[in-house]
Amino acid sequence: MPKSTPDNALFCIPAGTKPRPCYVAGMPRHARASLLTSLAILLGACASTDGNYPSLAIRDAERAEGQFDTGEPARLDIPPVEVDLTGGLDARLSSLVAAAEEAHAEFGEVRPRAEQLVSAAAGSAVGSDSWASAQVALAELDSARSRAAVPLGDLDALYAAARVAAEDTTAVDLARDRVIALVSEEDAVLEFLRAQIR
Repeated sequence: MPKSTPDNALFCIPAGTKPRPCYVAGMPRHARASLLTSLAILLGACASTDGNYPSLAIRDAERAEGQFDTGEPARLDIPPVEVDLTGGLDARLSSLVAAAEEAHAEFGEVRPRAEQLVSAAAGSAVGSDSWASAQVALAELDSARSRAAVPLGDLDALYAAARVAAEDTTAVDLARDRVIALVSEEDAVLEFLRAQIR
């Protein structure tokens, strides 16, 4: 004879009866009748066909007719970039590259001393005399690097002005590339030397 066990707790199986769900077995007979009556009424209301529903057809106000003028697109007024072109563009580019090369030459003059002091300070304690001397030498190198970066800022302004005016930027690009190469070389040297005395 079957018995109720925790494994089949979903079903109430009294002895000698067929299995059936507990929620049906636990409901009083009048509650089951009320539930079925309520469901029948609700489903009947959904199926009514008295035709009082709004039409889903396109209304007159929803119809698009005629032509719509989108108007003239707004023009962007981009102000010109003010740059100093005393003597013409070629002369200005030459002077900026010459200034960067002069600062790079100064960087090259200070570099051997800085490398020597950094090498002597490698492994020394922070705040020691050798560490402080190396920091001063690195500051001198950094100063020379900054002087090389100033012309790069002016070249960037010239490049922006040419792009805004839709002019050819080939000459400016060449000058910028030259100065960027110098500054990048100096950055690599500074990074290498700083890593030795951290």
